[in-house]
Amino acid sequence: MCNQHKTTSRVLSAPHAKAKFENTTIERRELRADDVLIDIKFSGICHSDIHSAFDEWGGGMFPMVPGHEIAGVVEAVGESVTKYKVGDRVGVGCFVDSCGECEYCVNGDEQYCTKGVVQTYNSLDYDGNPTYGGYSQKIVVKEGFVVRIPDKLSMDAASPLLCAGITTFSPLKHWNAGPGKKVAIVGMGGLGHVAIQFAHAMGAEVTVLSRSNNKKEEALSFGANHYFATSDETTFTELAGRFDLILNTVSANLNVDQYLSLLRVDGTLVNVGAPANPDQYSVFSLITGRRSIAGSLVGGIRETQEMLDFAAEHGVAPMIEVIDAKQVDEAYERVLRSDVRYRFVIDISTL
Repeated sequence: MCNQHKTTSRVLSAPHAKAKFENTTIERRELRADDVLIDIKFSGICHSDIHSAFDEWGGGMFPMVPGHEIAGVVEAVGESVTKYKVGDRVGVGCFVDSCGECEYCVNGDEQYCTKGVVQTYNSLDYDGNPTYGGYSQKIVVKEGFVVRIPDKLSMDAASPLLCAGITTFSPLKHWNAGPGKKVAIVGMGGLGHVAIQFAHAMGAEVTVLSRSNNKKEEALSFGANHYFATSDETTFTELAGRFDLILNTVSANLNVDQYLSLLRVDGTLVNVGAPANPDQYSVFSLITGRRSIAGSLVGGIRETQEMLDFAAEHGVAPMIEVIDAKQVDEAYERVLRSDVRYRFVIDISTL
């Protein structure tokens, strides 16, 4: 079934940086042969949506329609689409196109495309048109950048997995979290509470490092073996040299040297949170233990599908608060106050 007309979609659009959202309309492109038209049901709110809408990282393109945690149902497909049919449950994550030819695209790491990956929003496609994200009723995406949502996952809970899920699953897998490995998760927010579940399901011994003890019981319920408050200075003495891998999920600047001291020889501190300001650390914190600092950017399409299938098999799901489209401005304020357990999801039917 191929729809040859442009599709009009209601969206939540930020007219300029830090502006209140406006309920307006955009036109999605005509369906090409390899395109899928998705009727969006739910769209998660990621902290990077706020960074982008507030233009804290620079390069903001306005008006902006954020959203890269998209869960919906296929409404129409282009004539050459073979993977999906009308009615399929599908998702779209952080990017919607890549060159498909460089070594990283060929290897399934499209997020590192040398031509530059086309992000789901706040980006230009290869024709020079701005992209608009999931705070929207409809979206048109190339078949190769759509993933299937397993039946065991509810649509609303699946949406944050398209960013928070793959952002944590990919580095845990890459740095071999599993049986016999001691993994620490820094931060118990939207990313951290999913990371705990994945690391536990992979078989690692999981420790949560959070500022205070007020999330301890929830962390243990998600599968953590241990929990320590980083506001207690004795934590860093007690845990010195313990971990093979530390996954830092917070978007604030840390005392990096303190956290590096918690790594074993050959241990790695992997950053997936992205603070607006640069971090600082002493090189001695690395060379005294052959330690590494690393970063990880979401994951490729194949790995995102693997993550969703793994989540369905192991019962990994974010804890969410579903909100009305009118509540998005308030939700942004609450995220900034850390007043969410643990991920907001917009019910697009309210748009």
